[in-house]
Amino acid sequence: MIMMMMMFAVRAAPRPKPAGLSAAELLLLRRRTLSQLVLGVETSCDDTGAAVLDHRGRILGQSLCSQKEVHLRSGGIVPVVAQRLHRENVERVVRDALSQSGARPRQLSAVAASVKPGLALSLAVGLEYSLAFARRHARPFIPIHHMEAHALTVRLTRPVPFPFLVLLVSGGHGLLALARGVDDFLLLGRTLDEAPGDTLDKVARRLSLAKHPECSSFSGGQAIEHLAKGGSRSKFPFKPPMGQHLDCNFSFAGLRNQVTKAIEKAEQEEGVRPGEMLPCVRDVAAATQHVVAAHLAKRTHRAVLFCKAGGLLPEDSPALVVSGGVASNQYIRKILKIITDATGLLLLCPPSELCTDNGVMIAWNGIERLREGKGIMKHTDHVVYEPKAPFGIDITRQVKEAAIKLPRIKLAISD
Repeated sequence: MIMMMMMFAVRAAPRPKPAGLSAAELLLLRRRTLSQLVLGVETSCDDTGAAVLDHRGRILGQSLCSQKEVHLRSGGIVPVVAQRLHRENVERVVRDALSQSGARPRQLSAVAASVKPGLALSLAVGLEYSLAFARRHARPFIPIHHMEAHALTVRLTRPVPFPFLVLLVSGGHGLLALARGVDDFLLLGRTLDEAPGDTLDKVARRLSLAKHPECSSFSGGQAIEHLAKGGSRSKFPFKPPMGQHLDCNFSFAGLRNQVTKAIEKAEQEEGVRPGEMLPCVRDVAAATQHVVAAHLAKRTHRAVLFCKAGGLLPEDSPALVVSGGVASNQYIRKILKIITDATGLLLLCPPSELCTDNGVMIAWNGIERLREGKGIMKHTDHVVYEPKAPFGIDITRQVKEAAIKLPRIKLAISD
């Protein structure tokens, strides 16, 4: 009954006719360009990226300017600093991507840019520059949902048919969804507080891992993953959160509180002041990484069972796609592989360099939308950025009402 209600609700939701190019204009656009080229611009957070892709998914040119070292020195992303660096670098990054591609602006079929969600000051820079570029060269404009772009990046590297399950995990986001089309998603679960990447970064800062000789150039998440390889997670048996909540939502704030208390206790026992390096830092890193991975795996397991019960996944080669910056973590991938092996799904991840924010994923999303004629705007249309934006059709309530209990699976991997 729950699944029937869910499917009826999804079918019954009308979609307003979007502004943008008419059907005749779209047909003319396709006829004019035998090889469709899209310029993608990404500025949703702290990386300035641009890329040019053709209709086959070939990366003709790409450029990325990372702000990681600047923000590492300040202990976190400062929005006004990120905005300034985007402004300083976006024109050069776009110019480099175009130069590599050999394409002139007038040869582009469209310009795509991330407009939601993200840091307001960062999104504003990319949208302002991209719209001005599109207007200057009279090119169509394609506004991109940043998380949808992450979800579809895997289709750039291999032909993954719809529908498929997707887990998007990064420094700013954590969500589970069913991808049914280029702009058609069912939201199964989301983080209720902070994102998994944010949790890993905050634990790394609390441990002062930027001072560790092996981690001075790493982000917080990278430092945790690196040090965890030499640690024992059993030394700190953190409890995965939300064990009594039979849904697919995530919560990491309580977990971080567990880790913080354990760090404080270890500092007292070892006589170490905050800001100094704990002798057991590798064990804390290993335990933190494992409990984050276990929490993600358990919620993903329930999402798989929910989708299977409702016939929402194909019987032939169903897939779980994992993308976003945290998807680069190899330990987390291995834990998720235990779930997909147990449930008969394929685990698919984009290459690590395409998991983090980049212009390639934006351009590819533009190509996918161009193919289907979805969300393509005139360069004269009014477009706004949205720091907070919904993702897909929210069916988290139906997932909770299904109250699916998980069979026991041992989440352990051999070193």
